[in-house]
Amino acid sequence: MSLTNTPPLKTQRLLLRKFDVNDIEALSSIYSDEDVNKYLPMFPLKSLDEASAFFKEKYAEIYNQPTGYKYAVCLKSNNIPIGYVNLSIGGGYDFGYGLKKEFWHNGITTEACLAVVNLLGKTDIPFITATHDVNNPRSGNVMKNIGMTYCYSYEEQWQPKDIPVIFRMYQLNFDGQNDRVFKEYWDNSKIRFVEKNL
Repeated sequence: MSLTNTPPLKTQRLLLRKFDVNDIEALSSIYSDEDVNKYLPMFPLKSLDEASAFFKEKYAEIYNQPTGYKYAVCLKSNNIPIGYVNLSIGGGYDFGYGLKKEFWHNGITTEACLAVVNLLGKTDIPFITATHDVNNPRSGNVMKNIGMTYCYSYEEQWQPKDIPVIFRMYQLNFDGQNDRVFKEYWDNSKIRFVEKNL
């Protein structure tokens, strides 16, 4: 399937689209919240200027590429971003997401992620991975809800916060190679293990 960069998607409640320059305030609201960003490697944004620079680096530059998947998650009712779903192309095809805390516990993240996963399954992307801090099991529940399977756990020195974190790595294969496991995180970590009953 041939795709453009971040094609718009709709679900029952949501509109998924590109962030644009009119979304800087909303982007700042998402990425500046300490609770929302507690388990991200970066520090929360502290100003609209930081948000503008972040938009240019992390979103606008990607949107200039032939393909990409960097979504603003908006309610259909007002089209204002309340979260994001991102996929990093190449390597482990790292899948990530975040949502403003006033919208937590309503299935919005799972709904948004499923829409993107359904799209990715129609592309030539062979698989996606996602990781979550062991202290953030709700993120792991989203991974399970969208069909991902736990593979292993590993320790990484999270940068730029410079703290050791144990991550759980989940994977979803799209091409039928269900035994494939992306091992880069495992290979790069001195502390790695498989947890039971996850």
